[in-house]
Amino acid sequence: MPPALPDQLTRGPLHFTVVQRPRRRTLEITVERDGSLSVKAPEGATVAQIESMIDARSDWIHRKLAEKHALWGAPVTKQLVEGEGFAYLGRNHRLTLSNAPASGDTAGVRLERGRLVLSCGLAEDPDEAVEALRGWYRSVGTPWVQRRIRPWAARLGVGDIEVRVVDLGYRWGSTRGRNRINVHWATLQHRPPLVDYVLVHELAHLHEPHHSPQFWRVVTQAMPDHDDRRRELADIGARTWLGEVE
Repeated sequence: MPPALPDQLTRGPLHFTVVQRPRRRTLEITVERDGSLSVKAPEGATVAQIESMIDARSDWIHRKLAEKHALWGAPVTKQLVEGEGFAYLGRNHRLTLSNAPASGDTAGVRLERGRLVLSCGLAEDPDEAVEALRGWYRSVGTPWVQRRIRPWAARLGVGDIEVRVVDLGYRWGSTRGRNRINVHWATLQHRPPLVDYVLVHELAHLHEPHHSPQFWRVVTQAMPDHDDRRRELADIGARTWLGEVE
């Protein structure tokens, strides 16, 4: 029986997180959206096998890292001042600071007549303000994506789906188990067709967990123009607000 794999592996200048999955059959290298590297390995895989694959795919890894660096440079920051713009479903909403009572809104944040209203009390504490804004995206985005996913789930032949809006770091979406999909709250800043791509991408993972040719066939069948949407989403990633404030 091969020795247990290490949790971390360094090969030259490249540093990988190693994740062993009992149900996997093949090795897979993933370049995450934040530029971190991971290797997903089946039981029985050896360090030598992983290192051999890293060496064979070295050019691809470095190319992907260069692409990530171009897309994800300095974080986008916002100011908690009058007129600052916050996007929701592709539309920009200017920030308004209000002394009005917070009744009926979502923890001090509400959308009113095309403007995003934030209570002045929250604006004085950046950490609380950011958490309230994230909470607003989660609160208004959750019922929207729950409605939005239904026709796509039906098209891909997926049954009852639980979808949640959460913080996923540098990922637009993820799957959990056989019937749960997570969507990053920041994804709700983008146009509905781009959110649709994230939903279809994650639904396809319920059929095929890896980015195999079969996975992309499932995506293509449901969304023939997915390449255009994926490229637009990748391009706009560098301009997506992830919660940094000045």
